[in-house]
Amino acid sequence: MTWLTLVNPAAGGGRCGKRAPAALERLRRAGMDLEVHHTSRAGEATERARDAWAKGQRKFLAVGGDGTSFEIVNGLFPHDEEDRPTLGMLPLGTGNSFLRDFGITKAEHALAALERGVTRRCDVVRAVHADGELHFINLLSVGFSAEAGGLTNRRFKPLGAAGYVAAVLITAARLKHPSFPLRVDGGEEDARPCVLLSFSNSRYTGGTMMMAPEADATDGAFDVIRIGQMGRLPFVRAFPSIFQGTHVRRPEVEQGRARSVELSLDEAVDAMVDGEVMKLKLERLEILPGALEVVA
Repeated sequence: MTWLTLVNPAAGGGRCGKRAPAALERLRRAGMDLEVHHTSRAGEATERARDAWAKGQRKFLAVGGDGTSFEIVNGLFPHDEEDRPTLGMLPLGTGNSFLRDFGITKAEHALAALERGVTRRCDVVRAVHADGELHFINLLSVGFSAEAGGLTNRRFKPLGAAGYVAAVLITAARLKHPSFPLRVDGGEEDARPCVLLSFSNSRYTGGTMMMAPEADATDGAFDVIRIGQMGRLPFVRAFPSIFQGTHVRRPEVEQGRARSVELSLDEAVDAMVDGEVMKLKLERLEILPGALEVVA
Protein backbone atom coordinates (compact mmCIF):
# COMPACT_ATOMS: atom_id res chain seq x y z
CA MET A 1 0.00 0.00 0.00
CA THR A 2 1.08 3.56 -0.68
CA TRP A 3 2.35 5.55 2.30
CA LEU A 4 0.54 8.86 2.77
CA THR A 5 3.56 11.05 3.52
CA LEU A 6 2.86 14.33 5.30
CA VAL A 7 5.80 16.73 5.38
CA ASN A 8 5.95 19.80 7.59
CA PRO A 9 8.55 21.88 5.70
CA ALA A 10 8.63 24.50 8.49
CA ALA A 11 9.71 21.97 11.15
CA GLY A 12 13.11 22.54 12.66
CA GLY A 13 13.17 26.17 11.61
CA GLY A 14 12.83 25.15 7.95
CA ARG A 15 15.46 22.42 8.05
CA CYS A 16 12.85 19.75 7.37
CA GLY A 17 11.84 21.32 4.06
CA LYS A 18 15.46 21.34 2.91
CA ARG A 19 16.31 17.80 4.02
CA ALA A 20 13.09 16.00 3.10
CA PRO A 21 13.55 15.62 -0.71
CA ALA A 22 16.78 13.62 -0.46
CA ALA A 23 15.46 11.49 2.41
CA LEU A 24 12.23 10.66 0.59
CA GLU A 25 14.12 9.81 -2.60
CA ARG A 26 16.20 7.35 -0.60
CA LEU A 27 13.01 5.68 0.68
CA ARG A 28 11.63 5.47 -2.86
CA ARG A 29 14.83 3.76 -3.99
CA ALA A 30 14.30 1.27 -1.14
CA GLY A 31 10.91 0.40 -2.62
CA MET A 32 8.48 2.55 -0.63
CA ASP A 33 5.58 3.99 -2.62
CA LEU A 34 5.10 7.51 -1.25
CA GLU A 35 2.24 9.93 -1.84
CA VAL A 36 3.74 13.18 -0.58
CA HIS A 37 1.87 16.25 0.68
CA HIS A 38 3.42 19.34 2.28
CA THR A 39 1.49 21.01 5.08
CA SER A 40 1.28 24.78 5.37
CA ARG A 41 -0.69 25.36 8.59
CA ALA A 42 -1.44 23.87 11.98
CA GLY A 43 -4.01 21.09 11.87
CA GLU A 44 -3.61 20.32 8.18
CA ALA A 45 -1.89 16.97 8.81
CA THR A 46 -4.81 15.95 11.04
CA GLU A 47 -7.33 16.82 8.35
CA ARG A 48 -5.44 15.02 5.59
CA ALA A 49 -4.89 11.91 7.71
CA ARG A 50 -8.56 11.79 8.76
CA ASP A 51 -9.76 12.13 5.17
CA ALA A 52 -7.33 9.49 3.92
CA TRP A 53 -8.28 7.05 6.69
CA ALA A 54 -11.95 7.39 5.75
CA LYS A 55 -11.00 6.47 2.17
CA GLY A 56 -9.14 3.32 3.23
CA GLN A 57 -5.57 4.57 3.67
CA ARG A 58 -3.76 2.62 6.41
CA LYS A 59 -0.06 3.56 6.15
CA PHE A 60 1.17 7.03 7.12
CA LEU A 61 4.60 8.66 7.27
CA ALA A 62 5.20 11.76 9.40
CA VAL A 63 8.12 13.92 8.21
CA GLY A 64 8.86 16.68 10.71
CA GLY A 65 8.99 16.78 14.50
CA ASP A 66 6.90 15.24 17.28
CA GLY A 67 4.13 17.74 16.50
CA THR A 68 3.69 16.31 13.00
CA SER A 69 3.23 12.80 14.39
CA PHE A 70 0.80 14.17 16.99
CA GLU A 71 -1.34 15.74 14.29
CA ILE A 72 -1.44 12.55 12.23
CA VAL A 73 -2.35 10.41 15.25
CA ASN A 74 -5.28 12.73 15.91
CA GLY A 75 -6.44 12.25 12.34
CA LEU A 76 -6.42 8.47 12.81
CA PHE A 77 -8.15 8.32 16.21
CA PRO A 78 -10.84 7.77 17.23
CA HIS A 79 -12.07 5.24 14.69
CA ASP A 80 -14.56 2.39 14.77
CA GLU A 81 -12.78 0.00 12.42
CA GLU A 82 -10.78 -2.91 13.78
CA ASP A 83 -7.96 -2.04 11.35
CA ARG A 84 -4.78 -0.83 13.03
CA PRO A 85 -3.01 2.10 11.33
CA THR A 86 0.73 2.01 10.69
CA LEU A 87 2.78 5.13 11.40
CA GLY A 88 6.34 5.73 10.28
CA MET A 89 8.26 8.75 11.54
CA LEU A 90 11.15 10.61 9.93
CA PRO A 91 12.42 13.15 12.49
CA LEU A 92 13.70 16.07 10.42
CA GLY A 93 12.27 18.75 12.72
CA THR A 94 13.12 19.96 16.21
CA GLY A 95 11.67 17.21 18.39
CA ASN A 96 12.36 13.48 18.42
CA SER A 97 11.18 12.10 21.74
CA PHE A 98 9.00 9.07 21.02
CA LEU A 99 11.38 7.19 18.71
CA ARG A 100 14.19 7.31 21.27
CA ASP A 101 12.47 4.47 23.11
CA PHE A 102 13.36 2.31 20.11
CA GLY A 103 16.97 3.44 19.78
CA ILE A 104 16.25 5.92 16.98
CA THR A 105 18.11 9.08 17.95
CA LYS A 106 18.65 10.68 14.54
CA ALA A 107 17.26 10.75 11.01
CA GLU A 108 19.71 8.14 9.69
CA HIS A 109 18.41 5.59 12.21
CA ALA A 110 14.81 6.37 11.22
CA LEU A 111 15.61 5.96 7.53
CA ALA A 112 17.21 2.58 8.19
CA ALA A 113 14.15 1.48 10.20
CA LEU A 114 11.80 2.56 7.42
CA GLU A 115 13.89 0.67 4.86
CA ARG A 116 13.65 -2.50 6.99
CA GLY A 117 9.91 -1.98 7.50
CA VAL A 118 9.70 -3.76 10.86
CA THR A 119 6.82 -2.50 13.04
CA ARG A 120 6.02 -2.60 16.74
CA ARG A 121 2.53 -2.54 18.19
CA CYS A 122 2.31 0.50 20.49
CA ASP A 123 -0.20 1.96 22.89
CA VAL A 124 -2.10 5.20 22.35
CA VAL A 125 -3.54 7.36 25.15
CA ARG A 126 -6.94 9.00 24.84
CA ALA A 127 -7.43 12.26 26.74
CA VAL A 128 -11.05 13.34 27.26
CA HIS A 129 -11.55 17.02 28.04
CA ALA A 130 -14.44 19.44 28.34
CA ASP A 131 -14.44 20.26 24.62
CA GLY A 132 -13.87 16.77 23.20
CA GLU A 133 -10.94 14.38 23.12
CA LEU A 134 -7.44 13.98 21.72
CA HIS A 135 -4.90 11.20 21.44
CA PHE A 136 -1.17 11.02 22.05
CA ILE A 137 1.71 8.55 21.99
CA ASN A 138 4.43 10.39 23.94
CA LEU A 139 3.16 12.26 27.00
CA LEU A 140 0.74 14.77 28.44
CA SER A 141 1.96 16.93 31.30
CA VAL A 142 0.60 19.81 33.35
CA GLY A 143 2.26 22.27 35.68
CA PHE A 144 5.90 23.24 35.29
CA SER A 145 6.59 21.26 32.12
CA ALA A 146 3.62 22.79 30.29
CA GLU A 147 4.66 26.30 31.33
CA ALA A 148 8.24 25.68 30.20
CA GLY A 149 7.03 24.04 26.99
CA GLY A 150 4.86 27.02 26.15
CA LEU A 151 7.79 29.38 26.69
CA THR A 152 9.97 27.16 24.50
CA ASN A 153 7.47 27.27 21.65
CA ARG A 154 7.09 31.04 21.88
CA ARG A 155 10.74 32.03 22.21
CA PHE A 156 13.26 29.18 21.96
CA LYS A 157 11.94 26.46 19.61
CA PRO A 158 14.67 26.94 16.94
CA LEU A 159 17.28 26.02 19.57
CA GLY A 160 15.92 22.48 20.01
CA ALA A 161 16.72 20.76 23.32
CA ALA A 162 18.93 23.69 24.41
CA GLY A 163 15.94 26.00 24.02
CA TYR A 164 13.89 23.86 26.37
CA VAL A 165 16.67 23.97 28.96
CA ALA A 166 16.71 27.78 28.73
CA ALA A 167 12.94 27.88 29.21
CA VAL A 168 13.21 25.54 32.20
CA LEU A 169 15.65 27.87 33.96
CA ILE A 170 13.45 30.91 33.33
CA THR A 171 10.31 29.08 34.49
CA ALA A 172 12.09 27.80 37.60
CA ALA A 173 12.65 31.38 38.71
CA ARG A 174 8.89 31.68 39.23
CA LEU A 175 8.27 28.12 40.40
CA LYS A 176 4.63 27.34 41.25
CA HIS A 177 2.87 24.51 43.10
CA PRO A 178 -0.64 24.10 41.66
CA SER A 179 -3.08 21.32 42.49
CA PHE A 180 -4.54 18.92 39.91
CA PRO A 181 -7.00 16.63 41.76
CA LEU A 182 -6.95 13.15 40.24
CA ARG A 183 -7.87 9.51 40.81
CA VAL A 184 -5.61 6.79 39.44
CA ASP A 185 -7.40 3.61 38.33
CA GLY A 186 -10.44 4.47 40.45
CA GLY A 187 -8.47 5.03 43.67
CA GLU A 188 -8.76 7.84 46.20
CA GLU A 189 -8.50 11.45 45.09
CA ASP A 190 -5.07 13.05 45.33
CA ALA A 191 -5.14 16.85 45.37
CA ARG A 192 -1.70 17.56 46.82
CA PRO A 193 0.12 20.60 45.39
CA CYS A 194 2.91 19.70 43.01
CA VAL A 195 5.45 21.14 40.61
CA LEU A 196 4.19 18.97 37.76
CA LEU A 197 2.27 15.87 36.75
CA SER A 198 3.26 13.85 33.70
CA PHE A 199 1.30 11.03 32.10
CA SER A 200 3.95 9.33 29.99
CA ASN A 201 3.37 6.64 27.40
CA SER A 202 7.07 6.72 26.47
CA ARG A 203 10.21 7.71 28.31
CA TYR A 204 11.48 10.96 26.81
CA THR A 205 10.36 14.56 26.48
CA GLY A 206 12.03 17.63 25.00
CA GLY A 207 14.22 15.36 22.92
CA THR A 208 16.64 13.91 25.47
CA MET A 209 15.02 14.37 28.89
CA MET A 210 14.02 11.02 30.39
CA MET A 211 10.85 12.11 32.17
CA ALA A 212 9.62 8.56 32.80
CA PRO A 213 12.60 6.18 32.79
CA GLU A 214 10.48 3.05 33.30
CA ALA A 215 7.73 3.86 30.78
CA ASP A 216 7.09 1.36 27.99
CA ALA A 217 4.91 2.32 25.03
CA THR A 218 4.04 -1.36 24.48
CA ASP A 219 2.98 -2.45 28.00
CA GLY A 220 -0.71 -1.47 28.03
CA ALA A 221 -0.30 1.30 30.62
CA PHE A 222 1.15 4.79 31.01
CA ASP A 223 3.45 6.06 33.74
CA VAL A 224 2.36 8.79 36.16
CA ILE A 225 5.22 11.03 37.34
CA ARG A 226 4.50 13.50 40.14
CA ILE A 227 7.05 16.03 41.39
CA GLY A 228 5.89 17.39 44.74
CA GLN A 229 6.67 20.70 46.35
CA MET A 230 10.28 21.86 45.98
CA GLY A 231 12.13 25.13 46.48
CA ARG A 232 13.50 26.98 43.48
CA LEU A 233 17.17 26.35 44.19
CA PRO A 234 16.81 22.61 44.95
CA PHE A 235 14.71 22.24 41.82
CA VAL A 236 17.32 23.92 39.61
CA ARG A 237 20.10 21.84 41.18
CA ALA A 238 18.15 18.63 40.67
CA PHE A 239 17.04 19.41 37.12
CA PRO A 240 20.09 17.94 35.27
CA SER A 241 19.27 14.51 36.72
CA ILE A 242 16.27 14.26 34.35
CA PHE A 243 18.66 13.66 31.45
CA GLN A 244 19.67 10.34 33.06
CA GLY A 245 16.23 9.61 34.52
CA THR A 246 17.66 9.62 38.05
CA HIS A 247 15.32 12.42 39.21
CA VAL A 248 12.80 9.71 40.12
CA ARG A 249 15.10 8.67 42.99
CA ARG A 250 14.50 11.96 44.78
CA PRO A 251 12.04 11.93 47.71
CA GLU A 252 9.90 14.64 46.10
CA VAL A 253 9.28 12.51 42.99
CA GLU A 254 6.71 9.72 42.79
CA GLN A 255 6.18 7.35 39.88
CA GLY A 256 3.43 4.85 39.24
CA ARG A 257 1.59 3.11 36.43
CA ALA A 258 -2.02 3.49 35.33
CA ARG A 259 -4.54 2.36 32.76
CA SER A 260 -6.84 5.29 33.46
CA VAL A 261 -6.83 8.57 35.37
CA GLU A 262 -9.78 10.81 36.22
CA LEU A 263 -9.16 14.51 36.84
CA SER A 264 -11.36 17.07 38.61
CA LEU A 265 -10.19 20.48 37.41
CA ASP A 266 -12.05 23.72 38.12
CA GLU A 267 -10.90 25.28 34.86
CA ALA A 268 -8.82 24.68 31.77
CA VAL A 269 -5.06 24.60 32.37
CA ASP A 270 -1.99 24.63 30.15
CA ALA A 271 -1.16 21.08 29.07
CA MET A 272 1.82 19.98 27.02
CA VAL A 273 0.83 17.12 24.72
CA ASP A 274 3.55 15.56 22.57
CA GLY A 275 5.37 18.90 22.45
CA GLU A 276 2.28 21.03 21.77
CA VAL A 277 0.89 23.30 24.50
CA MET A 278 -2.86 23.90 24.71
CA LYS A 279 -5.54 24.92 27.20
CA LEU A 280 -7.53 21.87 28.33
CA LYS A 281 -10.00 21.14 31.09
CA LEU A 282 -8.98 17.52 31.39
CA GLU A 283 -11.47 14.93 32.61
CA ARG A 284 -10.06 11.47 31.87
CA LEU A 285 -7.05 9.71 30.40
CA GLU A 286 -7.21 6.07 29.30
CA ILE A 287 -4.90 3.67 27.54
CA LEU A 288 -5.70 2.09 24.17
CA PRO A 289 -3.44 -0.98 24.25
CA GLY A 290 -1.62 -1.85 21.04
CA ALA A 291 -3.79 0.48 18.96
CA LEU A 292 -1.02 1.63 16.60
CA GLU A 293 1.69 -0.06 14.54
CA VAL A 294 4.88 2.03 14.62
CA VAL A 295 7.88 1.53 12.34
CA ALA A 296 10.77 1.12 14.76
